[in-house]
Amino acid sequence: MRRALAIALVLLSASCTNGDGAVTATTGVTEATSPSFTPGAPGIGDDYYPSLGNGGYDVQHYRIDLAYEEDGSVGAGVAIDAVATQNLSGFNLDFAGWSISGLQVDGTEVPFSRDGEELVITGVAIADGDEFRVAINYSGTPAPYESAALPFPIGWFDGPNGEQFVAAEPDAAHSWFPCNDHPLDKATFTFAVRGPAGYGTAANGERVLNDGDDAGSASKDGGVASQWEMTSPMATYLATVALGRGWQVVADPVSTEAAGIEVRNFLPADLSEDPPAALERTGEMIRTLEAAFGPYPFSRYGIAVVDGFPSALENQTLSLFGRQMVDAPFFEYVLVHELAHQWFGDSVSLARWSDIWLNEGFATYAEMLWVEHLHGSAAYREEVANRTQAARIAGYGPPGTPPPDDLFNGSVYQRGGLLLAALRDEIGDDAFFTTLRVYSDRFADANATTQDFIALAEEVAGRDLGVFFDVWLYGDELPEG
Repeated sequence: MRRALAIALVLLSASCTNGDGAVTATTGVTEATSPSFTPGAPGIGDDYYPSLGNGGYDVQHYRIDLAYEEDGSVGAGVAIDAVATQNLSGFNLDFAGWSISGLQVDGTEVPFSRDGEELVITGVAIADGDEFRVAINYSGTPAPYESAALPFPIGWFDGPNGEQFVAAEPDAAHSWFPCNDHPLDKATFTFAVRGPAGYGTAANGERVLNDGDDAGSASKDGGVASQWEMTSPMATYLATVALGRGWQVVADPVSTEAAGIEVRNFLPADLSEDPPAALERTGEMIRTLEAAFGPYPFSRYGIAVVDGFPSALENQTLSLFGRQMVDAPFFEYVLVHELAHQWFGDSVSLARWSDIWLNEGFATYAEMLWVEHLHGSAAYREEVANRTQAARIAGYGPPGTPPPDDLFNGSVYQRGGLLLAALRDEIGDDAFFTTLRVYSDRFADANATTQDFIALAEEVAGRDLGVFFDVWLYGDELPEG
């Protein structure tokens, strides 16, 4: 790297032992002498992607320090605060690539090895229920990652104008930081991001420190740094950073006033001076979706616009949009779609990836609600009918069993959204919207399954809906009516 990286990670002190190798009341890093201390599982138990996630602990917080250099290299450090959920003699983190220069648990260097995309940590004795901290310094040149779920790469991208950004859904978070890479282990985050002079930087949550102005005034060492705090629990795949020369964090006072929360966007220079008109409807969109889903689940929102990304992604509080999406005539509806994910996917997260329709079907249905908001109930009915016809022509399979290697197929979006339209007809508006609002509240900052949603819908409707959901979720043909 061109500039030495100084990353200060505040480490927990190691505990003492009582002289015979046993752990005292404080979490320790020592040799486990009791057979009751065992390694955590190398997977969290996902039926589609069994190597994702890990067992034996629950992460509470990640602090990620990144220093990006203009040659494309990154010096990095992560501090992971976790709680043991069993007596641990070792545990795994998910991590692909990069070079590790140091690893400590509670301030003590411990043995570790790399096994494919598993970082295997040994030589510890951490009692069930004890807190511990893992601190890792690493470096490398980030690159996109070949996903098990998609036919194209995801992860850390280098855009055509030098911008850097992360789009990690579903399985690429561990391609840029060591983590427990599954939505079942949500945590809070701190991001400290440093870029060269002239670069703006952004991440999830609230910006609490900016060393230099948004357009990139030089700090003492010639670079620009910002720190961001995500204080609500977040799945690892939703963590993002974005950097770009001349990019700025731009306030949206119109949307902020309309929504009652801070709305800000991370934009390149030309859009900073002249933001797309649809962005000013973000506050109106938030209010519209609140009426259907309940209160917006976070304290701020906005999007980051980059080039070299052909899609959009609902990163928590900072959705990522490729420039071609922003310039498309349907931009407004993609805005609604990614915004809806803040409720369904981000706040209410999946417990297993096979239930992806719970994310994409709900966000697709939000597009139909936006049509209803803008143009009335007749237009909503026409939209549902048009989408139904298109889904029949496409011959989508069942949304409840998407292929593991094509997780984000059209069925989980379109049949998933049409399922919700049909459920609204089946149980009526009052029960339907009560179900959505209770669902977003009951599982806020947590995880849910398809069965959780079905049980809640039956609870609110006061009747069995098993046949309805079986046909819509698992039937080969799109139901009639």
